[in-house]
Amino acid sequence: MIIKMSVIPGGKMGKIGKISVKIGDKVEDGDILAQVETAKGNRPIKALSAGIVSKILSEEGAEIASNADMFEIEEDTILNEAKEENIKSESQKVLKELSTDLLIIGAGPGGYVAAIYAAKNKLKVTLVEKSEMGGTCLNVGCIPTKALVKSAEVCHNLNHASLFGMEVEGKIAVNMKQVIERKDKVKNRLISGIDFLMKKNDINVIKGQAAFVNQDTVAVTGNENFIIKANDIIVATGSKISKIAIPGMDLPFVWNSTTALSNTELPKSISIIGGGVIGMEFAFIYKNFGVEVHVIEFMDRLLTMVDRDISNEIQNIAEEEGIKIHTGSKVMKIQSSVDGKAVITYEDKTGEHLLVSDNVLAAIGREPDLDGLSIEKSGVTLNSKGKGIQVDASMRTNISHIYAIGDVTNIIQLAHVASHQGIVAVDNILKKQEVMEYSSVPNVIFTVPEIASVGIGEKEAKEKGMNVSVSKFSFAGNGKALTMNEPRGFIKLVKNNETSKIIGGSIIGADASALISSLTLAIANGFTEKEITKTIFSHPTTGEVIHEAALEFGIGALHQ
Repeated sequence: MIIKMSVIPGGKMGKIGKISVKIGDKVEDGDILAQVETAKGNRPIKALSAGIVSKILSEEGAEIASNADMFEIEEDTILNEAKEENIKSESQKVLKELSTDLLIIGAGPGGYVAAIYAAKNKLKVTLVEKSEMGGTCLNVGCIPTKALVKSAEVCHNLNHASLFGMEVEGKIAVNMKQVIERKDKVKNRLISGIDFLMKKNDINVIKGQAAFVNQDTVAVTGNENFIIKANDIIVATGSKISKIAIPGMDLPFVWNSTTALSNTELPKSISIIGGGVIGMEFAFIYKNFGVEVHVIEFMDRLLTMVDRDISNEIQNIAEEEGIKIHTGSKVMKIQSSVDGKAVITYEDKTGEHLLVSDNVLAAIGREPDLDGLSIEKSGVTLNSKGKGIQVDASMRTNISHIYAIGDVTNIIQLAHVASHQGIVAVDNILKKQEVMEYSSVPNVIFTVPEIASVGIGEKEAKEKGMNVSVSKFSFAGNGKALTMNEPRGFIKLVKNNETSKIIGGSIIGADASALISSLTLAIANGFTEKEITKTIFSHPTTGEVIHEAALEFGIGALHQ
């Protein structure tokens, strides 16, 4: 067994202090082999099993990086087995032994899709999940937020019913308890659907915490304990909410995205820390429910992952709707006022400011979840920053039979990417030699209006030295958008002038979440502007904006 240096956050180096063993020494599981000095103090490097030190791969005083090899231990099989038996007797739980073709750890959109795909390809599949089926996406992410988006949309439409000739008497009241109950019904129905698919495809589902014993074996602890040996393993443990080092984050009125999704009391005002995807989706949800909303963003603009034109447009729309935006602002601390309100201190280029609101929503982001996995015992290498499992294009780690997919790889944190990565991983287990391609991955943000993008943006293309041109078409020139009373927004396409192929596109406007699929198909298959302009788009639909934007590259759009 190889003992590696543990992860040092931020990709920093450590310095090896005293090495406590020499070649030939007998060690027990947990014995300290060496000390490493890091920026955050001394860190002991321990043996992971009983055995004999066969190699020392480092020396005192040398600098060392995360995951670097330090020692080789020749395991004492008899001693380790004896210790395992002792643990069994102490816990007084029966340890069941299983073998499987494929073990998948994590039942989110990556894990459960991979499980179904593998089962349909005649593999014997075991799926381990420590929480609820469906992972973050289904339980506290994609689906619950979209349920709230729909409730907020209905509320907004009722408040503007007169625009469509409807008369609604009295003030529209939001019953947040019923909103959350509806969200939970949708979620639970989908969880039941996954359970059904597991049974239909003869997938063995085990509830519990999985932890590596070695490269081939995983222990699961729960209501029942298991030792599972697998020919191949896929790690799909997803992500967790990132912790923020801001004083006052532990105050009771501070929520994260998970607690916000279960809150049955609608605040009168809320301050959202973070103008990214999570922050902006919640900003529009709460605004449409009639809440006073402030968004505090550290960067100089919202949604930094999208085209700047799109970012500027959503900020203009948000401000028109009454959402207060504070960009280029750093939150310094959160305090409680005498009457229990949240007092946020933030700093921008003009100085220090205070914001007072009923609640605070921390929407900073997520990071790979490796908690309790004992990933170091697998020998799997993490990425250079120590966050996320490193994989190649086939989703394989440095251990040939162990794969990783989804948020735990920290490549792209999107549910549909995780699902596709799961299929690619299984294909490679089946010796089909597939690779993951990220050049045409669609991304959707459920603000109002919706935002969607795919391919290469204008800024990225120019930074790569590509000869490109762009076109735009406004939703104000689209008949269907006007009938929906959603004239705001536009589509923006990026064309490679050397090939005439459309290589990227961004949409902010009505039905953007649906329109992006057509654009993804065009970009993934290398369509040129002429191939799009020669395609007949049905009328009246919002899809016509794609056709008009393609025409803009040539003779010009017909309706603007």
